[in-house]
Amino acid sequence: MNSFLSFNVILVLVLPILISSGVEAQTCKPSGKLKGVKPPPGQCKTDFGADCCKPGQFYTTYKCSPTDRRAVLTLNDFQEGGDGGGPSACDNRYHPNNTPVVALSTGWFNNRKRCLRKIKIKGNGRSVMAKVVDECDSAVGCDKEHAYQPPCRNNIVDASPAVWKALGVPRAKWGNLAITWSDA
Repeated sequence: MNSFLSFNVILVLVLPILISSGVEAQTCKPSGKLKGVKPPPGQCKTDFGADCCKPGQFYTTYKCSPTDRRAVLTLNDFQEGGDGGGPSACDNRYHPNNTPVVALSTGWFNNRKRCLRKIKIKGNGRSVMAKVVDECDSAVGCDKEHAYQPPCRNNIVDASPAVWKALGVPRAKWGNLAITWSDA
């Protein structure tokens, strides 16, 4: 009977620690802060509602993304000269805005492991397939490579206009939409 009681006491004391450590492993904590710089004149494009870094402001950085794949859909111009900066990381190309393509936050981009793969995006009562062509970098930003824009949040699916159209979102409401996504 004593061994049974001891087991139950250990179970009661250790189980909450095991459960909380499992939950802790699934959270995504900030990896640091980045100090904003003033973009050179004309270097930060604000097409499609993009933000420019503000000098002296600190931006939170992340190397991870949430595990539940609830995300915020944002708008990006993947064309040359657009607010997306340089060519896409996966294929070193630009993409027309009428093609359903996305950039994923750093953790979800997973060191290019999702490059050129399709994901299924659900939002606004619809779904659409889109190809992952780039990273929405949540670890760095405020530099030329990132078009002097702040780091992405860690839960972003940055989408071309084609994705927004396929989801049936009126143009006036493009910018931020709660979505879920999955690998296709």
